[in-house]
Amino acid sequence: MPHDSIISMKKQILEGSQAVSQTINNIKPAVVSAYPITPQTHIVEDLAKLKADGKATYEYVRAESEFAAASIVTGASAAGSRVYTATSSQGILLMTEVLFNIAGMRLPVVLTCANRGLSAPITIWNDHQDSMTIRDSGWIMLFAENHQEAVEQHIMAYKIAETVKIPVMVNIDGFVLTHSYEPVVIPSAAEIKKYLPAYKPEKGEYLDPQNPTTFGAFAPPHSYMEIRQELYDDLKSSLTVINKEYKNFKKVLGQASKEDEHQSKVNNGLIEYYGPQKPKILLVAMGSVVGTIKDVVDDHSKEFSLSGSIGVLKIKTFRPFPSEEVLKIVKKVKYVAVLEKAVSLGSEGPLTQEIKSAVQGKTQVKVQNFVVGLGGRDITKDMIKKIAKEIKKKDSEAKFIGK
Repeated sequence: MPHDSIISMKKQILEGSQAVSQTINNIKPAVVSAYPITPQTHIVEDLAKLKADGKATYEYVRAESEFAAASIVTGASAAGSRVYTATSSQGILLMTEVLFNIAGMRLPVVLTCANRGLSAPITIWNDHQDSMTIRDSGWIMLFAENHQEAVEQHIMAYKIAETVKIPVMVNIDGFVLTHSYEPVVIPSAAEIKKYLPAYKPEKGEYLDPQNPTTFGAFAPPHSYMEIRQELYDDLKSSLTVINKEYKNFKKVLGQASKEDEHQSKVNNGLIEYYGPQKPKILLVAMGSVVGTIKDVVDDHSKEFSLSGSIGVLKIKTFRPFPSEEVLKIVKKVKYVAVLEKAVSLGSEGPLTQEIKSAVQGKTQVKVQNFVVGLGGRDITKDMIKKIAKEIKKKDSEAKFIGK
C-alpha cells in the first residue's frame, strides 16, 4: 500500500519555481551554484533566500556565468558532494562544454532546465529548443507536465543519477510552469530521506588524496571509442532503472497528488497513455501542453468518436528514448500526430524523429510532425482539434501550426 503520510499532507498553492526550490532544499544537496536567467531566475533566487534566511544547509556559490556555475557543481560533484544547478535557453548553451564533461565523467549532477526559446530573434518565452539542442550530451532528460510531476521528478532524478552515475536534467516549461500557481504537495526532508538517503559515493568515485583517481583523462583512439560506448550502453540501460525508481518512489512516498487517472491506461516513469483502449488517432507530446491535449480529448470525446477516437501519449523520459514502450502504444493506432515545441532546422522535430525511428519497419502507422508553440506561442484547444483533423491528410512534411 502507498505510504499515507504524503497523502495526508496539505497541498500548498505555489509558483512552480517555489515548488522546485523547496523540493531541492528538502533534498539537502551540499552545494548549489547557478547564474540567474529568465525564466529560471525565481528558482535560484528562492534557493539563495532560503540560505540567507538560515533555512538551508547547502553551500550556495555565486557564479559569474552559467559556464562557471556548471563548472562549480562539476568540481563539487567530483569531490563527492550532492549538487544542484539550474539554467535556461542561452544559459544552457553556455554550459554545453561542461555538460558534455559532466556526462563523460559520470558525475551524478541534477539540473533544472526552465525551457525557453533560443536567439535570434530574442525570446524569453517557452519552447523546447534549448534542451533539444544538447540532447546528445549524455544526460538523462525528463519532462514534467505540471508542478507535482516536477517535484517528483526532481526527487527521483537524484536517486537515478546516483544509481547509474549519469547526470539528470529535469525540464519544466518556462513561465507556463515556473511562474504559474498550482496546488502541490512538497514532501518533507524526513519523508524524502526515506526514499533518497544521504549521498555516500564509494571510493574511486570521487577525488580523494588518500585514494587517487582521474576524471576526464586524455583518451587516445584505442580507448576513446570504448569509453563512449560504455556511456551509450549505460544510458540505454538506465530505462530500467528509471522505471524501477518510479515504482519505488510511489511505494515509499505514496501518491502525493490525487491525480485523475481514470483514463490513464499506462503510467510509469517513461510514458503515460491517456485515453480510450483502442484509439484511431494518437497525439504525442512532452511537457505542460499535455494537460491541454487531455482537456481537448475529454471535452470533445463524443465529437472525436464520430471520426475516430483519440488518445494522448505523454513522453516523460526523452533521453534515453523509451522506444519499446512507445511502440507498444503506437502500433495500436492508425495515425500519430507529434506536437512539439522544437524543430531540427533542415529536418523535422526531434521528438518526431525518435517516434519514426521507434516504429520504422514495425508498423504501417502514419507519423506526422506538427511544430507548435515556438517562442511561447499559445497552443489552443482549437489548434489541437485542427491537428487531429490534419493528420488524416496525405501530407508528410512537418507543419508549423500557429493558430
